[in-house]
Amino acid sequence: MDTALIVMAAGMASRYGGNKQIAGMGPNGEILLEYSVCDAIRAGFTKVVFIIRPEMLDDMKRICGDRLSRKIRVEYAFQDYSSLPGWYAVPEGRVKPYGTVHAVLCARDHVDGPFAVINADDYYGVDSFAAMRGFLAAGGEATRAAMVGYRLKNTVSAHGAVTRGVCRVEGGRLTGVNEVSNIRLFPDGRIADTSAGEPGRELDPEALVSMNFWGFRPGMFDVMDRYFQAFLRQAHADEMKAECLLPVMVGALLERGELSVDVLNTDAVWFGVTYQEDRPRVQQALKALHDAGVYPEKL
Repeated sequence: MDTALIVMAAGMASRYGGNKQIAGMGPNGEILLEYSVCDAIRAGFTKVVFIIRPEMLDDMKRICGDRLSRKIRVEYAFQDYSSLPGWYAVPEGRVKPYGTVHAVLCARDHVDGPFAVINADDYYGVDSFAAMRGFLAAGGEATRAAMVGYRLKNTVSAHGAVTRGVCRVEGGRLTGVNEVSNIRLFPDGRIADTSAGEPGRELDPEALVSMNFWGFRPGMFDVMDRYFQAFLRQAHADEMKAECLLPVMVGALLERGELSVDVLNTDAVWFGVTYQEDRPRVQQALKALHDAGVYPEKL
């Protein structure tokens, strides 16, 4: 049975000002998702499924997909409106994808075993993939999932606001996720939720947040499908930007007692690109990892 890595790469990257999923970041032009796939292969994952927009296919194959297919099974799933239920009418003029829950559901036909889900534009760290692979290999009921948590202070940007799923954890289990928008890092080091205006509500920099690194059993697809269809039924007909998000779904299922989530212990450090100005910092961090021998000269 395969252990699959689902890579969500269909996002529109509006804040970054370009297609950050296929922007070179490593010292040899590697893109961030190549590091994730490299770490997943070392951890024992056997398949990677890239969720992309149809028009990205040729670029993804050329930039990394064809090369990676020599090391691991590579498949592609398209996130577009053709995968929405037949009874649902997309509001006229909407172009935005329907979020990360919909993205994962688009990969359903490509996955027949346990799977992990990540963003394409984040770096998650070597240890995180080993911990997730260990959880998935252990087996268990469909309603038991896992999440790799990262410290809030390591996931904010000095160049603008971010949205994070701020987690509540007790005894190694996730007890709740609060999706917080407009989190800002201030020059004095303070981190605050400014969604209601500044100075905002101060947040604990050591708080764990979700960076969309989840692990699920295959039975979760049925749960996700029911949740997503309920989301579509509740959406307003004129809503242009509503998204069905994994952290929000997990939080709702936790509240209803329909899911339990292990928070995996790891020393891995996250970094990623939200804004163009974040890119030099990420490039420097990746070069340091190559120089330290964490990765070979060329992936």
